[in-house]
Parts: sequence; structure tokens; C-alpha cells
Amino acid sequence: MITVQDIHAAKAAISEIIHTTPILQSEQLSRLCNNQIFLKSEHLQKTGSFKIRGATNKVKHAVQEGAQSITAASSGNHGQAVAYIANQLDVPATIVIPTDASQCKVEAIQAYNGKIEMCGTTSAERIPRAKQLAEKQTGVYIPPYDDPYIMAGQGTVGLEILEQVKDADAIVVPVGGGGLISGILTAIKETNPGIKVYGVEPKIANDTYLSLNNNKITAIPATSTIADGLRTSQPGDLTFPVLQKYLDDLVLVSEDEIRFAFSFVMERMKQLIEPSSAVAIAALINNRLPLANKTVVTVVSGGNVDISRIGELIVPTNHQ
Repeated sequence: MITVQDIHAAKAAISEIIHTTPILQSEQLSRLCNNQIFLKSEHLQKTGSFKIRGATNKVKHAVQEGAQSITAASSGNHGQAVAYIANQLDVPATIVIPTDASQCKVEAIQAYNGKIEMCGTTSAERIPRAKQLAEKQTGVYIPPYDDPYIMAGQGTVGLEILEQVKDADAIVVPVGGGGLISGILTAIKETNPGIKVYGVEPKIANDTYLSLNNNKITAIPATSTIADGLRTSQPGDLTFPVLQKYLDDLVLVSEDEIRFAFSFVMERMKQLIEPSSAVAIAALINNRLPLANKTVVTVVSGGNVDISRIGELIVPTNHQ
């Protein structure tokens, strides 16, 4: 497992590339949740999500080890992040994306000089192709979450929270493959174990919830949750043991609850966040966690929303 020392090393390695993202507050959100709520704003990070942290740590290491090219399999935030840092380091990057990827995501990757290759519609098709390209090109495949350098890079979010919100009682984190929360858990629990760390998943993308209940990695079928950044089929082999060791609890939220949280943040805070980010806020709004009158940091993991989807995500918030 990674250690807090690995995360401090990652912070030193990536500090010249990434932003230290701000902490935002909303009195309305705090009242609604009956806690003092702070938002760790990774939607304001370079490339629009926390993914640049782990990608920078991993790609820099790969280049130092002699990689002549970089590949990744992703239609979203991970692909954009890998393309961005590879471009910064002047290393060619190929991002293998699904044939049905939205045009805005294709254009975002291309804006960072990433080469696009389309392959199938599932990660099971994309990942082998990305690994094959890496072998052909004397390159390195950059996984989205199940890698110690990726996990350590994401853990720098936790180090920043410790510096920015010194009296935090709890941190709430969206859970997909587990790269973000495993890094944050390591940073927090190996520095100040008294701080609670909670994970949140969509009810219809509950692979980590089931895995924790079953005490073993458990896969689920493909899901259609609106939290598209959390559509993993199972937690990672490296990330899952960290959750088993350190996580205080993991809760689930519905699609309607995610929509309400997304809409509330847009309407009341004027922030465009991803539905994947909204799951953590949804858990607080709907009292899923044993928290009252506490200082709580919720991690807003990203803000890359396809503009054409916003209409289907918005719901009225005036009944709260």
C-alpha cells in the first residue's frame, strides 16, 4: 500500500504543474445540511478535475524511467489529464476512446495535442488496445486509478485539505475506482486519524459498496448512472485494500438526489460541477451520514460537464 510519505513525494513532484484549489463555502448549503460545509474545488483544477494530480505524478515518473510515449484508455477526465501532462513534458500521447465518445471530449483531448484512437464502446475493449499501443511505441500505459503513483498523486488533495481546513471533522469523497479516496484516506488517516472519511456512490453504481459488504472485490454490470465518472465495474486491486483498512463508511445516493445536489450547487453557488462530484453533496443534503454541527469538507472532484446534457440534469430546488 502507498504511504503518506509517497503522497508528500507526489506533492513535491507535481507542485509546479497543478493548482492548489480553493475552498468554497455556502451558508445556504451549510444550513440545509446542518453542518458547516466546505467544498474542496477540484472542478477549478487544471483540465477540470483532480485527475491531473495522479496523471502528472505517474507520467513524470514514466518519462524519468525512459518512456518515449504515453497511452491511456479514457473518454473523459483521465484522458484529458494524461494528454495535458504529456504535452507539457513534450511526450506524444495516444488516448484510446470509445466510438460513441462525445465530440466535446474528443476536442478537449485534441486541444492538449493528444492523438485520438477510437476502439469499441467498453473499457474491456479500450484498455487492451492502449496497452498494445504502449508496447509498440516503447511507451507506458497510464491506468486511471489502480496504480501507486496515481493514488499518491490524488492523495495530495488530502494534504491540501489538512492545510486549508485545520479543524475539519470529516471529509466526504465520491467513489469510482477508488484512486481519489484511497489517496485521501492515506493522507488523512496517517496524519490525523481522528478525522472521519466517508465515501459516496450512486445506488446504481454500487460496486465498492457491495465489495465492502462482501469483504472482497465484487463486480457489477455496466451502469447508466448520470455520475458518468463513477461508472466503474469494480474497485481496484490496489485501491480496495486501502478502503478496507481506513474508510469510516460508504453510503449510496439516488439519481434524483444527485440531480438535486447538482442543481443546488449550480443555482445557489453558481458553480458548474459534475454529477460525479454532486454525489458527495447529495449524501450530506439527504442526511446519509452521522454528522450534525460538524465541520465537513466535501471533495468536488470535477467540473467537466457536456453542455448539451445540462438540461437533463437540472431539477427545481425551491422546495428545500
